[in-house]
Amino acid sequence: MLHAVELSGGRARSFRSRFVRTRKLRDLARYVDRDGRVDFTASPANTHVVAHAGRILALAENGYPWLVDRNLDTIGYHDFAGRLRGPMTAHPKLCPTTGELHFFGYHFAPPFVVYHRLDARGELVVSRPIEIPRPIMMHDFAITQDFVLFFDLPLVFSPEAAARGGLPYAFDASAGARIGILRRDSPESPVRWLEIEPCFFFHPLNAWNTGDTIRIDVARYPDLWRESSGRFGSAFLHRYDVDLARGTVRETALDDLGIEFPRVREDRVGLPTRFGYASRTRDDGIVVGAGLVRYDLETGARTLFDGEGKWMPGEAVFVPAGTSGASTRAPGGRATSNAAGEGDGWLLAFLHDRDGGASHFAIFDATRLEKGPIARVCLPQRVPLGFHGSFIPDEALAR
Repeated sequence: MLHAVELSGGRARSFRSRFVRTRKLRDLARYVDRDGRVDFTASPANTHVVAHAGRILALAENGYPWLVDRNLDTIGYHDFAGRLRGPMTAHPKLCPTTGELHFFGYHFAPPFVVYHRLDARGELVVSRPIEIPRPIMMHDFAITQDFVLFFDLPLVFSPEAAARGGLPYAFDASAGARIGILRRDSPESPVRWLEIEPCFFFHPLNAWNTGDTIRIDVARYPDLWRESSGRFGSAFLHRYDVDLARGTVRETALDDLGIEFPRVREDRVGLPTRFGYASRTRDDGIVVGAGLVRYDLETGARTLFDGEGKWMPGEAVFVPAGTSGASTRAPGGRATSNAAGEGDGWLLAFLHDRDGGASHFAIFDATRLEKGPIARVCLPQRVPLGFHGSFIPDEALAR
């Protein structure tokens, strides 16, 4: 189910919740039938929603994307005119410089990983297998100005894990861990692999490069799902500095706060970034809900919003001050500017009231996160803690 709040003129104009009417929901279609055939249209489309080339794509990593309109009504699945023949990640990366959308798909049958690229018009122009030795969970990846980065981590497809119930993946440190580097200007060239200590991360915060030096910040788990996929443990902000000339990777722990769902402002994806945002995780294994955090990656400082056990925020999405399609006078009356600095803007998140069961749509001043929401919209129904979302300005839907 997707949830949307429409903002216009400094006010919330509407709230919608709609099921994505995939074949899994509508027809009870099986992802894998009794003969072992896979149906990539039988996806729940329940992990992320993004806009590109005038389309809104509802995504889950095991199948095709599903198109919805601005009212969240389902249009149908989308395989890019038959060119996409496998799953699409829930975490595509939009290049703010070229308008290209980079993505990949992973699968339990060969080819285990395939890299794809859409041009700014939404046409699929690159598809190539990425060779890895075994089927793994590769939930996310990263781009920089010059490279595409793949994470071959030891969360390995496991029929034994499937037999225990839950997701069919288990942590196997003996499989090793690697970062793969592919040049963007030569997408058919070989991928260069550099080894790292075995670990897992679902989500990078961001990555960028200066020549042959690459920096990658991630929410890193020391390990994950050794016995069961029912508990996550904690991930922590961690940095990888890659020196391609020397063929080395330096690893650095940046914080000891449990986090997930790291984000940067979308027009800094793949570019040098000072500020990052994340959800704080709870001690009971729930991956979101304890609060929000803002990181200053230059100074190492962090700022916290603490829900104090009552207000449980989901993922926060950053909207730059002065964004076209948003009010030029932000909630709370503070004027905005298109010349605002990288960290000047707003964080949008759904808040769940643990005591009363109600949900609010909340707007935070990203520069004063510790002050709590500066504006709230009381919603007519509960919005469960979910996964990922996007801010979509009107012009993103113009074609």
